Amino acid sequence: MTFTLAMLPPQQDATASWPGRLAQAVPGLRVLRPDTAEEAADALREADAAYGALPAELLRHAGRLRWLQAPQAGPPPGFYHRGLVEHPVQVTNMRDTYTDHVAAHTLALVLALARNVPRYVRDQAAARWEPDWDPGAVLALAETSALVVGVGAVGAEVRRLLEAFGTRVVGVDARRTGPGILPADRLDDLLPEADLVILTVPHTPQTEGLMDAGRLALLKPSAYLVNVGRGAIVRLDDLVAALEAGRLRGAALDVFETEPLPASHPLWQRTDVLLTPHVAGSGPHADERRFAVLLENARRFAEGRDLVNVVDKEQWF
Repeated sequence: MTFTLAMLPPQQDATASWPGRLAQAVPGLRVLRPDTAEEAADALREADAAYGALPAELLRHAGRLRWLQAPQAGPPPGFYHRGLVEHPVQVTNMRDTYTDHVAAHTLALVLALARNVPRYVRDQAAARWEPDWDPGAVLALAETSALVVGVGAVGAEVRRLLEAFGTRVVGVDARRTGPGILPADRLDDLLPEADLVILTVPHTPQTEGLMDAGRLALLKPSAYLVNVGRGAIVRLDDLVAALEAGRLRGAALDVFETEPLPASHPLWQRTDVLLTPHVAGSGPHADERRFAVLLENARRFAEGRDLVNVVDKEQWF
């Protein structure tokens, strides 16, 4: 089948070679790469498919569009606006393209918390030698109960890595079932039992504000919270209040409600918190993995086959 794909601005330098590679690999494919919003609107009038974001002002030009490939696994807030949800276009995303990177980063955060590394990093910066020999300062992973919230590709890999340390891991998930995976409505029952709560869920209407004051109050005071999912899942004001009140042992966050996290935010100064600037997905081969998903779906679209990584637009994933 002959079709036209529009790669919408803004584009990364890494994608500059993609139009030529796609056109060469998929017979009958014509790729447009507009540079401006005006050019994008023109391209969408003749496009059957698109790669990028489609805000409302562009979507109204997409009368022919039947497939939209999102550039991320979890696109930023506003991507799934009401117009896009109601439009008949099928959306696919980039999930599973950096599972190994996010899982490794998650384990790095967990190990850092378990061995009191945030405190020692601050001691190093101050040239301060103060070893803590209190056994309670260390979280023994082989004696730890972990709750993984969201057992998709990342959550499943985090579970596998934790189990290698002897950690007992239970997961909750809204879609998946299996040994050790319970329905999402069991979350409140499981939170009080966990020494370590790891959030890997996407940002959806159901997960926005999932960890608020009420749920943070369910955690035991000795528990740690780790968020590598999306920033909107954890209410930061409620997290700060819980830490200040001693209702939580510590936290590690790679994602935040507001990004960049303001320099004045109290989390920066806390010795019981470890922060990384939304880099869990960084690592080699990311661009080639994303291209592989786009190429696979372009081939499937041309052949009239089912696409991979199809999104439920109402649920945003």
